[in-house]
Amino acid sequence: MTDTSTTAVPATGRDADVSWHYGDPLREQRRADTTVAVVDRSNRDVLVVPGTDRLGWLHSICSQHVSDLRDGDATEALVLSPHGHVEQHWQVTELGGTVWLDTEPGDGVASLEYLTKMVFMKRVEPADVSADWAVLSVVGPATAALLAAAGFPVPETAGRAIALDGGGFVRRMSWPTDDAADLLVPRARRTAVFDALVAAGAAPAGLWAFEALRVAGRHPRAGAETDHRTIPHEVGWIGRAVHLQKGCYRGQETVARVHNLGRPPRRLVLLHLAGESDELPPAGTPVEYQGRGIGFLGTAVHHYELGPIALAVVKRTVPDDAALVVGGQQAVADPE
Repeated sequence: MTDTSTTAVPATGRDADVSWHYGDPLREQRRADTTVAVVDRSNRDVLVVPGTDRLGWLHSICSQHVSDLRDGDATEALVLSPHGHVEQHWQVTELGGTVWLDTEPGDGVASLEYLTKMVFMKRVEPADVSADWAVLSVVGPATAALLAAAGFPVPETAGRAIALDGGGFVRRMSWPTDDAADLLVPRARRTAVFDALVAAGAAPAGLWAFEALRVAGRHPRAGAETDHRTIPHEVGWIGRAVHLQKGCYRGQETVARVHNLGRPPRRLVLLHLAGESDELPPAGTPVEYQGRGIGFLGTAVHHYELGPIALAVVKRTVPDDAALVVGGQQAVADPE
C-alpha cells in the first residue's frame, strides 16, 4: 500500500483541505482514466434534509424533478436566481428517509441559508453536517470491481446509491469518467476507508487527476465555469440538473424561454492551450478574440495525454476555429 502521508502535495484555494497529488500526478491521471483510482474530495460540504415533506418541498425550490425520487435515487439539481442565473449546484441523494445534498466547498453555508429561508410551514429540518461526513471518489473503468474487492456494495447504474453499514452510502456516478462512484462516509473513518480502497487495488490520486478528467469530459464545476450571469444552458446542465417538464420554480421562465429559442448567449468549450510555460492562467482570466474579450477561463490543468487544457465560457457567436488568446497564451477550441 502506498504511503500517501509523506507524498501528498496539498491543493490550493477552495480545495486547500485535500491533496492535489501524491508525487506522480500524470500517472495518477492515467490510472484514474484507464483502471481505477481513489480521490479524497472530503472538502465538499454536506447537508441533510429529513422530514415528511422533504421531496415535495425540494421539488418546489430547485431545478430538478425530485418529488418522485425512490429510496436510493440520486441526481443533480440547481438553485437559480429569479432571473435564471446559477447560484448553487447540488448532488442529491434520497436514502433512508433523508435527502443528502453535497455541494462545492464553502457553498454549504449559502445552501443552508437558502433552505432555511424557504422552510415556511413545511415538515423539514435542513442541517449542515459537513463536520461529520466526507466524500471520497472512486474513478475509472474498474470502479465496480474495486468496490466489490474492498467489500463495498456496488450500485447497478449511475444515479443509484446503496447505504453502507455504519452510515453513509455508495453512489454510482457517470462522471468525471464514464464510470465512477462517490462514497459518503463518516469523517472519522475517511482515512481508514481511503486506505482500504488503496489496499484493494485503487491508485491514490489527488484532486489534480479528478479535475483533469472532469475538464477533458467537459463537465462544469460551479464557481469555476460559472459566474454571476451563467444560465444552465451555457454549461450543459439542461437535462442533467434541470428538468424541463416540472412545475414552477425560481428562474423557470428564463430556462423555458432560452430553451424554446435555442440561443443561449454563451457556451462551454474545451480549450487546448499552446503556452510553453508550466504556469497555467488562473480561473477568471479573460478569453480574447481579435483583441476583444469574449469570455472567461474556468479550470486550466495539465492532462496526461492532452497536455495543457482548460474549460472556458465564450460567446456563442465565436467561430469554432477561432484563434484565441488567454493570459498571453494562444488557445484553440476543441472540435465539438
